[in-house]
Amino acid sequence: MVALALCLTACAPQISVRAPAEADLAAEAIRTDGAGPPPGPEGTCWANDLIPAAFETVTEQTLVTPEQRDDTGIVISPASYTSVSRVRVLNERRDIWFTAPCPADVTVAFVATLQRALKARGYYNLPVTGEMDAATNEAVRRYQADHGLDSPVLSLAATRQLGIATTALE
Repeated sequence: MVALALCLTACAPQISVRAPAEADLAAEAIRTDGAGPPPGPEGTCWANDLIPAAFETVTEQTLVTPEQRDDTGIVISPASYTSVSRVRVLNERRDIWFTAPCPADVTVAFVATLQRALKARGYYNLPVTGEMDAATNEAVRRYQADHGLDSPVLSLAATRQLGIATTALE
């Protein structure tokens, strides 16, 4: 019986299931020069977040005096170096706007569904409470950061990607 099951399994066509390519959430972010959200369709809800600047300190060694050797090749004075450090800006600070679920839509049931969706993907490990608390915001941040938007503010694109908000037919 086991041999028959193995034979049937080996003969079965192999089906490959792939998740659809997920959009980069950063593509949804809009940088504006004004004080408010960008213009958009009537009824669009916007959220914004401040993305801090990222810096890197680069330290380089510079030769001050080369080593000196005698006629036989023995080092009589080792080389000396000095360290020069400088700060380099990797990313400028920026204020970004993106579409977000409207406050009226963020109900206890919606947040509970969000927590379950994040839990199913390994981003949220606490009990489902339906409260948009610090743990839920951190799970949202980690999920969105892995998909291109490092923000704890929930984006509409992330809710669509998670399958908990409607997607416009276009």
